[in-house]
Amino acid sequence: MVDAAHNPHAILVTYPLQGHVIPSVHLAIKLASRGFTITFINTKSIHHQITSTAKDSGEDIFAAARKMGLDIRYTTISDGLPLKFNRSLNRDKFNASLLHVFSAHVEEAVEEIVKGAEPAVSCLIADTFFVWPGKMAKKYGLLYISFWAEPALIFTLYYHLHLLRLNGHFGCIDLREDPINYIPGVDSLEPKDLASYLQETNTTTACRRILFGAFDDVREANYVLCNTVQELEPKTISALRERLKFFAVGPIFPPRFTKSIVPTSLWAESDCTSWLDSKPHGSVLFVSFGGHADISNNELKEIAHGLLQSNVNFIWVLRPDSVTSNDEKNPLPDGFQQEETSDRAMIVPWCCQIQVLAHPAIQGFLTHCGWNSILESIWCQVPLLCFPLNTDQFTNRKLVVNDWKIGINLCERKPVTRVEVSKKIKHLMTGKSADELSHAIKEVKKTLEQAVAADGSSEKNMDQFIQELKVQIQNKGRPIVAKH
Repeated sequence: MVDAAHNPHAILVTYPLQGHVIPSVHLAIKLASRGFTITFINTKSIHHQITSTAKDSGEDIFAAARKMGLDIRYTTISDGLPLKFNRSLNRDKFNASLLHVFSAHVEEAVEEIVKGAEPAVSCLIADTFFVWPGKMAKKYGLLYISFWAEPALIFTLYYHLHLLRLNGHFGCIDLREDPINYIPGVDSLEPKDLASYLQETNTTTACRRILFGAFDDVREANYVLCNTVQELEPKTISALRERLKFFAVGPIFPPRFTKSIVPTSLWAESDCTSWLDSKPHGSVLFVSFGGHADISNNELKEIAHGLLQSNVNFIWVLRPDSVTSNDEKNPLPDGFQQEETSDRAMIVPWCCQIQVLAHPAIQGFLTHCGWNSILESIWCQVPLLCFPLNTDQFTNRKLVVNDWKIGINLCERKPVTRVEVSKKIKHLMTGKSADELSHAIKEVKKTLEQAVAADGSSEKNMDQFIQELKVQIQNKGRPIVAKH
């Protein structure tokens, strides 16, 4: 462990989406457990969702953490939109607000915190997807620590957007379709494995402008913390470390894994434990496409029929706003939730994913390939059936299926059919193929376990980061700016 003297006080600003809030909260806990004072800035919208669904959470989601001796302070600010505004159904307006308005609210809070904080604030930790942290940190004399909640592979692809554009794989009407083999630290990559933001020709949307601004800003970061493991992406991380103070410190989980002392769920969680307890070990498929899925009516119905034809037990997390262009009150096939599935299905609007994946009845996970889902599935040794829908999920799929071989593709960009769904579920859940996937994911789980052990790479990287940060704060010298 590093010297406990002169511990830093960091302001931590989370990106207001479920998949970013979860690792940001656990990063705050991890740093506080190492002596940091953390002032955590959340949006009022996210705070309202969490406290509306969590029992006894009160007005401060970190109250229980403070009772355990962790110095985590908590404040909320507006994201620029009314509290009851539906951000899921109006994502363009939400993104525009984050791009143009949110930083003014953050700056107001930062100025107030810096003015009266004890101990004095020394650094700003913010999600890499924000476009303003580098400039704001410089204005208030703070060191900027960028937190990247996805794999290093996706970070380096965004970081090298200029190379993708220069070579015709991004930002032009007639995109090249040949492999990408010029990104430092990355083996040949097919264009279909790029994040969805990099596959579209329209580069003027708020999402694209956030992306461009964020990866201009991150070049000014003093440090980057990444929720990945060095041994999983060694070449990519090694190349990034030639340009940035880049530290792989993942996987960032709750200290007790299946139970967090800080509530993070934006929706009420159904309890699946009793139902799972009634099923044989290794007999249940878990199906979830995350908090912001975009599935067409036809895709959803084909998946539903495929689940029926597979004859496996399954839990399906199906949020009511997951289906695009949905004019039907119930998008599932007629009778799906009645006699056709009998007692072999449980359909819920949301659940505690970690608790479900950790249950011995779970054998496989049909997933959108969100990064949190992948890390949790690896830790629970549950092989994946991959159905990426947007953003980073296509690149994550490549890591899971092609590189680590711990999962299989559902349809790989082809139309979803019930026959293929049923076939792939059986491939995932039974026979020699299931045994091979289980063996592979057990090996990858060992890599994660070793990384977070006392002498593991992630713990050593966290120690090194804290040590360098303390020296830089104590020297009060000119901040070390990342090389370009």
